[in-house]
Amino acid sequence: MAVVIVGTLDTKGAEIGFARDVIEAQGIDTHLVDVGVVGEPTISPDTPASAVATAAGTTLDELRESGDRGAAMEAMGEGAQAVAERLHEEGDLDGILGLGGSGNTSIATTAMRALPVGVPKFMVSTMASGDTEPYVGSRDIAMLYSVADIEGLNQLSRTVIANAALAMVGMVANDPEVEIAEKPTIGMTMFGVTTPCVKTARAYLEDRGYETIVFHATGTGGRAMEQLVREGIIDGVLDVTTTEWADELVGGVLNAGPKRLDAAGELGIPQVVSTGALDMVNFGPRDSVPEEFEGRQFHVHNPQVTLMRTTPEETAELGRIIAEKLNAATGPTALALPLGGVSLLDVEGEDFYDPEADAALFDALREHLRADVELLELETAINDEAFAEAIAEKLDEYMRSAGLAPETAGD
Repeated sequence: MAVVIVGTLDTKGAEIGFARDVIEAQGIDTHLVDVGVVGEPTISPDTPASAVATAAGTTLDELRESGDRGAAMEAMGEGAQAVAERLHEEGDLDGILGLGGSGNTSIATTAMRALPVGVPKFMVSTMASGDTEPYVGSRDIAMLYSVADIEGLNQLSRTVIANAALAMVGMVANDPEVEIAEKPTIGMTMFGVTTPCVKTARAYLEDRGYETIVFHATGTGGRAMEQLVREGIIDGVLDVTTTEWADELVGGVLNAGPKRLDAAGELGIPQVVSTGALDMVNFGPRDSVPEEFEGRQFHVHNPQVTLMRTTPEETAELGRIIAEKLNAATGPTALALPLGGVSLLDVEGEDFYDPEADAALFDALREHLRADVELLELETAINDEAFAEAIAEKLDEYMRSAGLAPETAGD
């Protein structure tokens, strides 16, 4: 059993050595990966920086001679990733720990993001109290703010580093005995405004023997689901909440990127897709909304989240985009339209009720959708029980036809 520690041993040798000693005092082996470029290591690594550079297709001398710190950090990140993947494949990585500032945080988390979900990943960083999305991405990386810079050992740094080291020991030395269900797994997407639909659909599917994983459609949630589909963790998709495309199109803060809705279609796994929360674009606090959107209709969800209603022009374009994504699918695919409203806010009497914008969305989907992509239209709102059960039933039908249904699934 071993913890891999990634760090710049030329500048953080004492601090990394302290973390190593704390871990080894608990009977756990360590493997030090040096990603320092500038100077020589102050403690001995198990994988030297030269080997990390080689793993990235370059040499340490070339990185030093270039004088390009950014390029060097990128290369060492690639090399650290390759080293971590190899050690994990060989059974010599049970957890990974990083310590450092912005440079090593970038390098170490590059390696962490390449490892499977479930492998303990812990980053002690000066960057952990800011925007951590570039470091965490869609992986299960824990980040601990170092409070002070990781520069020298003192009563504060020893405490923080020791806590991180002992947390890592706890993660790798104890079997959590998590039940691994031998069931077909369904990925689902949810927002607060589509929660009733997802809860009903989830109960329907779980009653029939499926395991479900629900992803919060916050950008990283959608990307996480797409990644797990590609890794074979997810066997079918009930994509209730495609709202991330509204942020991608209009410029909100919760976009999942242009490849959202690609994975299931490319791999040919069963999917049922709907239009959940396409009535909204997400921003931060109300005063953070860009000036270009002044005059639009807003709903303050909470002090940190402001929602903006999509316009008919925007929903029409969303319909075109989503239809094109589904048209590219190679497996069983259905699109489900809740004609009575796409979110809790998009029903009569609520802030985002806008039949014109919804009609533009639905008309564009009908116009651009390939004829052999199944289209389900229900005269209900998305959160009505009838809609939720209909889309869950359709996905179950696809799973059965593909031979992916649970053996215990009811008729």
